[in-house]
Amino acid sequence: MQRILIANRGEIAVRVIKTARQMGYETVAVYSEPDRHALHVKEADYAVALGGQSAAESYLDVEKVLAACRDSGADAVHPGYGFLSEQAHFAQALAEEGITFIGPSIKAIEAMGSKMESKRLMEAAHVPCVPGYHGDDQSDERLEQEARTIGFPVMVKASAGGGGKGMRLVHEASQMKNALRAARSEALNAFGDSTLLLEKAIIGPRHIEIQVFGDTRGQVVHLFERDCSVQRRHQKVIEEAPGVGISEELRQRMGAAAVAAARAIDYVGAGTVEFLLLPDQETFYFLEMNTRLQVEHPVTEMITGVDLVEWQLLVAEGMSLPLEQGDITRSGHAIEVRLYAEDPYQNFLPQSGFLERWEPHQIEGIRVDSGVVSGQEISPFYDPMLAKIIAHGPRRDVALRRLLAALNQSVVLGTRTNLGFLRQCLLQSEFVQGAVNTGFIESVFGDNLTREGATSEMFALAALVRCEQGSEAVPAGLKGWSSTMSRVDVLKLEEVGTEVEHVREIEVHWSGDETRKVVVWHEDECEEFVFSITKDDTRWMVRGGANVLTWRPVVSSLYREGEKFWVMIAGGEQRCFEDVYESVQRGGAEQGGRIVAPMSGKVLDVMVREGEEVKRGDIVVVLEAMKMEHELVALVDGTVAGVYVERGAQVMQDVLLVEIEEG
Repeated sequence: MQRILIANRGEIAVRVIKTARQMGYETVAVYSEPDRHALHVKEADYAVALGGQSAAESYLDVEKVLAACRDSGADAVHPGYGFLSEQAHFAQALAEEGITFIGPSIKAIEAMGSKMESKRLMEAAHVPCVPGYHGDDQSDERLEQEARTIGFPVMVKASAGGGGKGMRLVHEASQMKNALRAARSEALNAFGDSTLLLEKAIIGPRHIEIQVFGDTRGQVVHLFERDCSVQRRHQKVIEEAPGVGISEELRQRMGAAAVAAARAIDYVGAGTVEFLLLPDQETFYFLEMNTRLQVEHPVTEMITGVDLVEWQLLVAEGMSLPLEQGDITRSGHAIEVRLYAEDPYQNFLPQSGFLERWEPHQIEGIRVDSGVVSGQEISPFYDPMLAKIIAHGPRRDVALRRLLAALNQSVVLGTRTNLGFLRQCLLQSEFVQGAVNTGFIESVFGDNLTREGATSEMFALAALVRCEQGSEAVPAGLKGWSSTMSRVDVLKLEEVGTEVEHVREIEVHWSGDETRKVVVWHEDECEEFVFSITKDDTRWMVRGGANVLTWRPVVSSLYREGEKFWVMIAGGEQRCFEDVYESVQRGGAEQGGRIVAPMSGKVLDVMVREGEEVKRGDIVVVLEAMKMEHELVALVDGTVAGVYVERGAQVMQDVLLVEIEEG
């Protein structure tokens, strides 16, 4: 191998390029039209345009990727994860072109790419499996019958793919029909295969996975476990290694089962065998095997010191694994969080838009794998993950403190993210104690988080930005100070996206020293805040009434562009403000009888017609964005007064889709 094409995008493409370059390989990036200026394109030695916007028109188009290999002279392909990484027909097409696929054999991909076939193989290899149905009869009647036999609750799963797509938890028989329809549709759109299987839903398990590696000489090893129990919608949010409370005896049993699973299919390369660990902390069931590198592979790298991408490239060259099982050791503890462009306060709705500023905070023990840069447009066509932040320490408590410090000091402005939510998760007593399972997020936070309006402190800080001279970001103190400055500026600010009652009238009192007094008026009351500013380390003291708060720093970033002002509080809470006279009122995803697009995406289905009667909770439109389906429902009873979109249409965020006349 000499020139490696990375058939992927974002942070994993950047990650692979880094190791490949260190090993002396040339790298080739491919990109869609929205990714023309993406970081992975800039980092690679060569770049080839695939054209198109959606994944289907670019990264999932085998012929376009093959053409890019020919045009660039690439003699090997690293698929990353997602997209074509577990598609046997892609590996076959590369083999026919004489191009090395940096991954397992076609036979192994086919065996584990089907959850149905993989369960049959695992049962034959005596690997414990979850009770369920994985038969060829895919009729609704048969699946409903098998669900009753298994006993509710059951999990409906797409046989192909993963990442929580094509997956539905069904609590009772009456929910089966809708669950089957939605799972089939999502699976077909995501993986091109609508085959489903059923499993007994295991309530309150831990999700433990084992990193395995095989070479062409027949050697198979494991690199210990990762705990991926903190999940939302069956997608991992926080991962760590080693697993808290995993005994050495259990670790050895799970490692042996994972190696047995890999040996059963003559596995070569990096793979992950996933298990559900029951609350008794002894019983575990095979869940699935991913025949690729995992998103969370950095936590394994941090505790073992092994570069898993380097091992992938060595094995692809036909070399032996660098270490035998007895030589693989671990040190310390690592925790990873996934930073997503999503709004936790709107049921984690994926976000697209402009990333105004991205400045990850890196200290000792912190690694950041990112595929985005400040000023980048976040596309609605792909997964909304922006970066992974990983912390390592000699003990779990040290790693956790370092990770919290990194989240507190990282700056991400523009599109909304889950940064503040990640911090909340890490601070929960259950997480601190390591007592989490796959129901952690739901049990702690419920179905939805409540996003409160901006505090008076935030309005006061926004006022300082508003009155600051110039349009550059102000990371430490304010610009334009003068020893002779003495004035009062009166302005009105409104938090973008809120109702009119969130408008505040604010007085900013300027003097010649380094103290500013801000008076925030709302209704008939006012609050005074005195900001004592220390320029060197952005430390602010905020006095409000009789309370004294010291935030270190209270502000991670102040940012201004035109009439918009961003304020980011350390820990992830950001707000965008506008001058009230220039404000833009935005509706929510669904407000009363107006159903608007909560994000840019493709209309998969329109479930109503003009003049039709609808009830509160009825599905009105099904929208696809960020590779997920989103069902928009009526919030009122009434009559459909207008339908403004049709199936297959591409719509922008906040566009009116359907209008319902209440009553």
